[in-house]
Amino acid sequence: MSFTLGGDTLVRRTVHPSGVRILTESMPGARSATLGYWVTVGSRDEQPTETGAAGSLGSTHFLEHLLFKGTSQRNALEIAQSFDAVGGEHNAMTAKEFTCYYAKVRDTDLSMASSVIADMVTGSLIDPHEFDTEREVILEELAMAEDDPGDVASERLFSAVLGDHPLGRPIGGDRETIAGATREGVWQHYRERYSPSTLVISAAGAVNHDALVAEVTSSLDAAASDWSNWSMDAVAAPTPRRSVPPASVQRAEAIAEIERPGAQINLMLGVNGLVAGDDRRFAMNILNIVLGGGMSSRLFQEIREKRGLAYSTYSFSSAYSDAGLFGLYAGCAPDKAGQVTGLLRDEFSRLANDGITDDELRRALGQLAGSSALALEDSDTRMSRLARSEMGLGVFYDLDESLRRLAEVTVDDVQSLAQDLASREFSAVVVGDLSESKAGLSIRSALEVSR
Repeated sequence: MSFTLGGDTLVRRTVHPSGVRILTESMPGARSATLGYWVTVGSRDEQPTETGAAGSLGSTHFLEHLLFKGTSQRNALEIAQSFDAVGGEHNAMTAKEFTCYYAKVRDTDLSMASSVIADMVTGSLIDPHEFDTEREVILEELAMAEDDPGDVASERLFSAVLGDHPLGRPIGGDRETIAGATREGVWQHYRERYSPSTLVISAAGAVNHDALVAEVTSSLDAAASDWSNWSMDAVAAPTPRRSVPPASVQRAEAIAEIERPGAQINLMLGVNGLVAGDDRRFAMNILNIVLGGGMSSRLFQEIREKRGLAYSTYSFSSAYSDAGLFGLYAGCAPDKAGQVTGLLRDEFSRLANDGITDDELRRALGQLAGSSALALEDSDTRMSRLARSEMGLGVFYDLDESLRRLAEVTVDDVQSLAQDLASREFSAVVVGDLSESKAGLSIRSALEVSR
């Protein structure tokens, strides 16, 4: 499959008989390329089984770390040196519905990048010594996140809003699950979850599709020659895309208060949002921009510019295959927490009750058009867009089509969505110094007043 986009960029897709999917977007004039090896397995796919069992909590994140620690062909230092020697970038990320290993290199080094990442993904040794060493690294990573009140608030908001749903769990696991993980459990998770049918490879920039397909096939053949799971001679269909009805989500907490020393209170309010395939997702983009998506947004103007109550305030939306989250954030002084909480709720309620103006709709469309065009100047964004489209809905929207869909959104569409979201049960998360002497008007009272 192939098609040409605006700017003469060419998108091509090949499905190898083994089930591996390879997608490229060739960008004229580019001298570098971004390559990603995506596995359609995320933290939500783990099962809270006995500690150390296959798929136990934290295994996906643990495994992401371990794939950098060496194979039979390269040790950890040699993997790092491969990219450092050419001035490239390489990293990985674990998300709730996928894991990605990626690199950005000059066009002349794309073959090397594919070879090294293929080796990492298929040939990790998960050495017992490296396993125990990396456990300590991950525990330090979790400790770093625990010291960031914003991260703490975000993690807790997902669990408060989504309750027992797997999307409500933290992506990286927690100190207990990481401390209790075993090498055998993570190895079994690796063998069961990583296979050609779960792999999506995407590249954007200075890339030749046919050459990359040949390189990928050669790299996977060479890297997986001693691993039966990775027989490129096998015939298999790609893993089906997640196709599930919206989940019935019941919030776990109305208000979560987390006492932490600090000069600021971090506030988050959230509700169960839209699933990734909801037709209203384009209206959600507009709603999010108007309410809290920039310096002219309602939250920024009301809370920061007019009242000086916060430095940072915004709204956000996260959408997954069967559930989502819509939220509001502000960081403020403890004695202003009640007032700011009330303003967050009041601004959202005002949008639901009164809607948005035609001028706000026009500005939001302009902001989305400009920011999207600027983002697509980067091969990283294009590489990610290819893979996410493949793994998600299986539908690719280029910039022109996305803007056409956004232009169809009306002020009534936005208000209808806001009313729907406002009717759902809110959860509030508060992280900071909650002592009565500093908190002023309680956050609980502010939430009640705002209802």
